[in-house]
This record gives sequence, C-alpha cells and structure tokens, in this order.
Amino acid sequence: MKKPAKFWEKLPDKKVRCSLCPWKCVISPGKLGVCSSRKNEDGNLYTLVYGSIVSMAADPIEKKPLYHFWPGTKAFSIAAPGCNFKCLHCQNWSISQVNVEEVHYEDIPPERLIELTKRYNCKGIAHTYTEPTIWTEYAIDVGKLAHRENLYNVYVSNGYISIKALQELSSYLDAANIDVKAFNDSFYKRICGIPSIHPVLETCEWMVEHGIHLEVTYLVMPRENDSPEEIRKFCRWVADKLGPEVPTHFSRFYPHYKMTDHEATSVRTLERAMGIAKEEGIRYVYIGNVPGHPHDNTYCPSCGELLIERYVFDVLQYRLKGHRCPKCGAEINIAGEYTPGKHGGHSL
Repeated sequence: MKKPAKFWEKLPDKKVRCSLCPWKCVISPGKLGVCSSRKNEDGNLYTLVYGSIVSMAADPIEKKPLYHFWPGTKAFSIAAPGCNFKCLHCQNWSISQVNVEEVHYEDIPPERLIELTKRYNCKGIAHTYTEPTIWTEYAIDVGKLAHRENLYNVYVSNGYISIKALQELSSYLDAANIDVKAFNDSFYKRICGIPSIHPVLETCEWMVEHGIHLEVTYLVMPRENDSPEEIRKFCRWVADKLGPEVPTHFSRFYPHYKMTDHEATSVRTLERAMGIAKEEGIRYVYIGNVPGHPHDNTYCPSCGELLIERYVFDVLQYRLKGHRCPKCGAEINIAGEYTPGKHGGHSL
C-alpha cells in the first residue's frame, strides 16, 4: 500500500532526494527510485510497498540462514516486490526485479502480521526473499509490535542501507544475515549493478558495533569470486572487523536468471573456502546448499565436539548445555533459546 516515506529531503523543482540507501536517488515528480518501490508524487516521496506482501511462509530460522539465533524456531517470512540491487544471478528475480504493479500481492498491516506470526506458531518475523531495506518503514512498525509480543524481527539483506535508516531501524531489529556477495568493487558493479562494496561492509561493522546479532553469507560463484586470494581477504575482514565469533556461511551457487551459463560451485571449492576461513581464525564456518554436508553442523571451536547436527533446515541434535559445550564447557555464540522438534517450511 502507498504511504508517506521516511528518509528523504525536498529539492528544487519538486524533486526529492531519497536517503534510505546509499543510492541517494534524486527523483523527479512522477518517477520511481532505483528500487522501484518509492515514488515522487508532486514533490513528496511515498513508499508503494508498505505491507505489500508478495511472498510469505513459516520457515525454519535456519533457512535464512541464521544458525546461531533462536535455533529450532520458525520465522514468519515475508517479502515486498522490488530491490535496490540488479543482481544477474538472483534466484528470486520474478519478485525482486519488478515493481508493485507487475505482481500479485496482499496488503497486510503490522497488526495483522503479528496475528499471522502467532497463528503459525512462529517465534518472530523474517524480512527476506527480496531486499527488506526497501520497506524499512514497515519493518520498523512491525518490529515495534513484535517486541511488545516477545517476538523477534530479523533481516536477510544485501546490506545496502544508509546508516541513518539503520540507526532508526536498529531498536527494532534483533538479527541479520547479510550477503557479502564478493570482496571487490568490480563484482558489485558488473553483477549487482551498484558502484561499491563499501556501504555493505559498513553496515555489517555497524551492526556488530551496536549489538545486532550478525551472520554473513558469501555465495561462492565459479570464475567470479572464488579465488583463494579474494576469499582470504574476505575472511580477514570478517575476523578483524566483525570478530572471529561471527558465523560465516559459504553457500553453493546454482545457475539462475541471467547467469545460467555458469556451472554450480564444486563442493571442493566450498571446502577450500572453509579451510581458509579457519586459517584466518573464524570460529564458526558453514557450507550451505549442500544437503547432508558435515559442515552444515555446529562444532565446538575449542574441542571439536558436535554441538548442533542439522540436515537441510532440520535440527537433528542439539547438545549444548545452556550456551556451553557439554564436553569442555567453552561458551558458544548462540543468541536465544533452542526450541526442540523438527520443523519444515510451511507455505501459506
């Protein structure tokens, strides 16, 4: 639904400058921003996607992936149409590379969303599938109500959000998984359509500094961002700027959208990336999109004991005592409590 937007300023000739993300779009009357979700109407900026939900499901939190945040719980997962990236390999391109007029959606106000979250026995809300930055106004209002009901509010994001918007959102955001899609500007320009990686890194560093639970995902793409040198630079940044406790996911690429000419990532390449991460001191490293791989599990970084066994998104074993290893007593970086029992995604 259309509502007045936050994060913008008036310019001469009824133009506006949006400050929601680092694009800082200057938008003329009647035009849209890069994300296709914000419109200048007669010198005022509106969001066109407030509560306009194009996809929703009750998902395991592990699907986000968030492996160290309220494990075993379900997150009511929602998305709006649009994105501030133009990724050539987007797996959700049919809902991310469109505007609200091109897809079927349902307007769900925050109060109704909380009701649905509780009806489907979810512990919180995940803004995911497309880029949640584009409906930050909605996420803020949802987060306020979620916290009153003891529910969490999380982002699965490309990290391309302004610090100004992040500051206002942060009081109502409990966790995020940020996709760091490569570790060089060239990839971001060629593949994602944005000028620089640096705002993404700044977002991650800001979240850690301000106490938002963070996990990062690096989608390893053959011939694009998979060199040992680039992966080592990424891992050093994680260890030095975010901290060795931040869970790091290396995910397998499968051909999608405009990059079907690329092969799927080999498991060997993913295992090499994991080895580099461990050499650089990262304590929790995962391999994603390879069902049944042993490094989809959580192990104690001190003694190697199996702590959480997973298959796809199901938790098969949870062996921590409180937040400590049952064998050596080392403290493990886990936020929230474990909810026992298998769970599968539930489409609505």
